[in-house]
Amino acid sequence: MDSSTHRCPLCGDTTEPCHEDQRRKYRQCPTCALISVPTPYQLDATAEKRYYELHENDPGDAGYRRFLSRAAEAVRTRVTPPAHGLDFGSGPGPTLSLMLEEAGYTMSIYDKYFAARPLALQETYDFVTATEVFEHLARPATIIRRLLSCLRPGGWLIVMTKRARDRAAFAQWHYTHDPTHIAFYGDATFHWIAERFGLELDIVGADVVALRQP
Repeated sequence: MDSSTHRCPLCGDTTEPCHEDQRRKYRQCPTCALISVPTPYQLDATAEKRYYELHENDPGDAGYRRFLSRAAEAVRTRVTPPAHGLDFGSGPGPTLSLMLEEAGYTMSIYDKYFAARPLALQETYDFVTATEVFEHLARPATIIRRLLSCLRPGGWLIVMTKRARDRAAFAQWHYTHDPTHIAFYGDATFHWIAERFGLELDIVGADVVALRQP
């Protein structure tokens, strides 16, 4: 599989070899620092959906709710109920949207496999959440533009994804073991996104960032 001409799916620059394991090659962009998996090593849509269906995302699971609470808290500290939000990539068991509805927000959901509701992407929102979604995106720049188009002025995009550190840490990182994880962002990547799209960036924690549209 030839991945030597792989271009960054975020900024379009030519990528450089970064890491290789028994299953895949990884390349890093010198401009935005995104680490991505070339197309030949990505699952097709059928295999990807089948893998997602194995996820046990139960809204009644207290541990899963604790996991998502970091994103929910990022919303609550920035947006006052009854604001209207979109949970993008809600998955087979929408949970964050339920948690936010319980907190007084009005929520819509969208997921290309489990809640394909095109009309949801034609509305505008006070905030959009994307939890454990960005690492799955083959075309992150396209999705970011789409999500920003859904935000009202002053709206927030809350992203939850584990962030890559240096290449040595990346080589030992369990996050790469998931075959549906094809894009890995570091702090530098989110700073690039904020500058490129004219957003305010708040790095909330180890796996949550908040981006505000002016």
